[in-house]
Amino acid sequence: MLHKRSVVRRPLLTEKVAQIQDAHNQYAFVVDGNANKIEIKRAIEMKYQVTVLSVNTLNVRGKTKRMGRFEGKRADWKKAVVTLKAGDKIELAQNV
Repeated sequence: MLHKRSVVRRPLLTEKVAQIQDAHNQYAFVVDGNANKIEIKRAIEMKYQVTVLSVNTLNVRGKTKRMGRFEGKRADWKKAVVTLKAGDKIELAQNV
């Protein structure tokens, strides 16, 4: 079992995530690759004091990048999209 502080790495702040926040009350986070949905739900509820209705996860494969003749690969990572109960809200750096 992972520690609750190491499950959620950081919130994901993109234009697409901002759209689903407004439309569906969903938030996206970068999470530990070994975390399961139950651990993610508990960590979000404890960290932000909200009620989580559902958690959807997906593994994002790292892109292959080139610099001249050298080729490398970015790290793979895991994304979690969390749906909150109506009326709940997470304050992130949205007004920056």
